[in-house]
Amino acid sequence: MWGSSKITMPTKETALPGRAERMPVPATHHVSGRPLTPPFPAGTETAMFGLGCFWGAEKAFWLTPGVVTTAVGYAAGLTPNPTYEEVCTGRTGHNEVVLVVFDPKSVSYETLLKVFWEGHDPTQGMRQGNDVGTQYRSGLYVYSPEQRKAAEASRDAYQRALSAAGHGHITTEILDAPEFYYAEGYHQQYLSKNPWGYCGHGGTGVACATGIAAARA
Repeated sequence: MWGSSKITMPTKETALPGRAERMPVPATHHVSGRPLTPPFPAGTETAMFGLGCFWGAEKAFWLTPGVVTTAVGYAAGLTPNPTYEEVCTGRTGHNEVVLVVFDPKSVSYETLLKVFWEGHDPTQGMRQGNDVGTQYRSGLYVYSPEQRKAAEASRDAYQRALSAAGHGHITTEILDAPEFYYAEGYHQQYLSKNPWGYCGHGGTGVACATGIAAARA
């Protein structure tokens, strides 16, 4: 049904060419009314997460206290400024991701990691539940050495918790944050605009303790 092209990363030679023009997006967040694009408020930090379909993933983060704004988009692929239709072909290499702008005085990066780990099953490779393809892979995209250290520590600790509960190996990629391409306007805060819309998220049921990354850093 899905074909190998959906679960295999393209090469530079096989990736779609994309375009130079950036995707137009709404000026403000549909829920908070805050800016959707930079510049963001002074003192805030940025994080990026891929955990399956970005509709439900974004909602989990905008509901987290201390998060200033969120946006959905595409990252960690090869095609510049891709469209949703192009990403769905599997020929851009992009992941569906959530950009999270947060106030570190109100919420820690470790707390956001807890939302990430508990919000999906990070052992499934190029899929998340019934959603199959490279765009649904698990990914942590870090903006600083501190974020990388926390991300890797939380992965190792969560792997121990998953293994103890009988789950498999974490397949989450941890990369320096690549360029973020905003998704089309209708995808932004989709579940606020469409409260009964599709949300295919389901975690493993294994808790990730807050502070777990800091404790092992």
